[in-house]
Amino acid sequence: MAKLYFSYAAMNAGKSTLLLQAAYNYRERGMRPLLYTSALYAENGIGLISSRIGISEPAALYSSEDDLFQSVRDELDAGKVDCVFVDEAQFLTPDQVWQLARVSDRLKIPVMCFGLRTDFLGKLFPGSSELLAVADTLREIRTICECGAKATMVVRQNADGRVLTDGEQVSIEKSVYISLCRKHWEEAVGRWPVKGPSI
Repeated sequence: MAKLYFSYAAMNAGKSTLLLQAAYNYRERGMRPLLYTSALYAENGIGLISSRIGISEPAALYSSEDDLFQSVRDELDAGKVDCVFVDEAQFLTPDQVWQLARVSDRLKIPVMCFGLRTDFLGKLFPGSSELLAVADTLREIRTICECGAKATMVVRQNADGRVLTDGEQVSIEKSVYISLCRKHWEEAVGRWPVKGPSI
């Protein structure tokens, strides 16, 4: 049975690497995967899913106006589609999450979404929120904080290394993000100034 999957993590956990590996496995077995990434990551109008370990692959671009159900259905006219992969899924709109759910429910094609759960202020992205609500299978991909604990949050820093506590939710400059555990994120953003002895 086809399902809608959401694999989520903080920055630098290897989400894109896992996506590219899974797509490779489909191709190696003679199957046809479709790859999508956010138009926010277009390079000269071209979509590319890139991993920090140096692998990359072309991908179709989606923006908030696109109907992804129709896009996949159009691809079916060109031949069988065995799986749909979506990188940067946090940038999906809630409607697009439902379009992808329809791909799995009505077209019987598995859809695997990979993305961030929360932004640098600890708030859910709209696409991630909807995926957490409606995906059939949720999977957390783990990375670690500087202290060795599981990192679940990200901070955004400016060029001087100062942690930012306001600004637009979307900034695609990856080098300004650091993954932290909840405790160190809270300390970094000053959400809860600790008074008295530490525990």
